[in-house]
Amino acid sequence: MHISHPLTGSMVALITPMYENGDVDFDALEKLVNFHVESGTKAIVSVGTTGESATLNHDEHIEVMKKTIEYSDGRIPVVAGTGANSTSEAIELTQAAKDINADACLLVTPYYNKPTQEGLYQHYKKIAESVEIDLILYNVPGRTGVDMSVDTIVMLADISNIIGVKDATGDLNVARSLIDKCPGGFILLSGDDGTAIDFILMGGNGGISVTANVVPEILSNAYDFAIRGNADKAKELDLKILNLHSHLFIESNPIPVKWAMHKMGYCEKGIRLPLTTLSSNTQNILEDDLIDLGIIE
Repeated sequence: MHISHPLTGSMVALITPMYENGDVDFDALEKLVNFHVESGTKAIVSVGTTGESATLNHDEHIEVMKKTIEYSDGRIPVVAGTGANSTSEAIELTQAAKDINADACLLVTPYYNKPTQEGLYQHYKKIAESVEIDLILYNVPGRTGVDMSVDTIVMLADISNIIGVKDATGDLNVARSLIDKCPGGFILLSGDDGTAIDFILMGGNGGISVTANVVPEILSNAYDFAIRGNADKAKELDLKILNLHSHLFIESNPIPVKWAMHKMGYCEKGIRLPLTTLSSNTQNILEDDLIDLGIIE
């Protein structure tokens, strides 16, 4: 069911720009925030997977969220990535996000320690009870090693400040179950660029996208058409960026997207170990995509 909410449509999983020595480049971050405001992106997700949450220390994590909110200056909602595999740490980051006036928080399922479905339920329930801020669940089993079931998501949807889910399974059968079983008004977001348009046409409310870093305007328009039920227009735009959807995952995210943003002149090549710069033998594949789209010459 399509709903009207500020956190629907095309939302970017924003990169955290860095200098080549790995320090955060806040000037570039400001430039990126402005780029998304001007391009029609509906919201920014700060310090998610694409924002290298795994390699920023606690203070840096909060500082990047804070500066993103500062630079947005109320022009675009900012969702703070505050998930952790320790419930107490997730609460701490979520409280910090509330303190700096984030619009909502995105919480990835606890990774590596492989909690049960009951453990996942209790984890999110505890965070929701501990911090009065809107929360979006985030299920990405390909990266976390744990898959939150649709039934667990439906149970969590009954908690008043858990307002939605980002489903990055890429499985449209899961999407259909979420659409059928979740209560009306619960925000259903795709976290898989390749299947997002189909997800939205089925009744989803938008997506949190890696591709939106590179082509925010095209993606925002495609999602808007899909939300309005104009499948032809939505798919026509999505077809233009089909290769990009695929090639932005030619190596682990955010390696390709950071290199693409560097080629577009938005940031230096900086990325933190254990991630490395896009390998030279795959750079030309992504470069060809950017040339074909008229983004670079």
